[in-house]
Amino acid sequence: MSDPFLGSEDFAERAHQLYNEGRYDDAMQVLREGLEVYPFSAELHVGMAYAYLALEEFAWARRSFEEALGLDPEHEDALVGLGEVLLRFGQHAEALRAFEQVLVLGFRDDHDLVLQAGRALFREGATAAARRFFLITVEAHPESSEAAACLGYAEHRLGDEEAAVRWLRRALELDARHVEARIYLGNLFYDRGEFEAALYHFDRTHPEDHVDELAIWRLLELKKSIYRLQQDDPELKVWSDRLAEFAADTDAIDQLLGDIEALQADGTVRDPLQLELFGTLLIELEGMRHRSTAPHRVTTRNGMSYSGTWEEIVLQMKEDDPVWAERSLQSYMAHMARRGAAETGLMISPTDAEAFVLGSAAAGLLRIVR
Repeated sequence: MSDPFLGSEDFAERAHQLYNEGRYDDAMQVLREGLEVYPFSAELHVGMAYAYLALEEFAWARRSFEEALGLDPEHEDALVGLGEVLLRFGQHAEALRAFEQVLVLGFRDDHDLVLQAGRALFREGATAAARRFFLITVEAHPESSEAAACLGYAEHRLGDEEAAVRWLRRALELDARHVEARIYLGNLFYDRGEFEAALYHFDRTHPEDHVDELAIWRLLELKKSIYRLQQDDPELKVWSDRLAEFAADTDAIDQLLGDIEALQADGTVRDPLQLELFGTLLIELEGMRHRSTAPHRVTTRNGMSYSGTWEEIVLQMKEDDPVWAERSLQSYMAHMARRGAAETGLMISPTDAEAFVLGSAAAGLLRIVR
């Protein structure tokens, strides 16, 4: 039962604490109790909306944000939250108007609010608009490492690598512990072929800083090639162990089945949103396929060379990987196909060794010599 002696602010504060602990259902229960007593509290409606948003119940979140704005049309948190939800529904113009209204109301100096709007736009692919909000945040808060890093991410996505490097370096000048910016910068240098610069930044991270595998694979490759470390060098063990943790968190069989189910019989991708990106590549790969057992030879980006049939080549690659050496070939191909897709944006089929090697070559991950 609701406590009639609690003010709406008390309910909002209690719910906020639960929200920060990730207890969204409990937060919503407190907010419902508060709304029984204070049905016209815009703040409680906003809290309910953000709880719905955290649970990805976007339609209910939109309703709650709109109810809050009906009570207080200039509620800045409700405007930004509504903008986030509208982006989820593909209503970019309407979302941008909500974000712009926050600026008109005089909240340009609100670091968290403007950065939140920029991140929402960036996440939904509205990168130019996101860049503007990140720039506003940087101008208002030149000491913010997070704002500088976000601006660097946007510059990179917009194709201005020099600006991206400059802002990511600025983020690290402001906070050398900003590991997301450091890992991103390391990957950027790696993609540019500046391997020593990439290793400089990768080497200043810890295994637990990484939430995906890409930079760890690159760090291992660079340590072996630049420092001439052997595969079993103790210095590499902590990184190999971190890769093993990622592998353990993934059900390789389920992922493989998902990869196969994403393909139609003719090799095209089921999701129509991906056809433009992958269609031509898949058609070309289908035309290239031939079941020859004649020996082939490939070279990887770190200079390793493998020869034999397609199956023998992939098997050799797997056996050179300490994390996957004892696992099945099918699991290895599924894992590497996911990693390649994350790195290049191109799909690599894990259905058989030939398709895997041809797809890896098309994605630029290795070169077929013959």
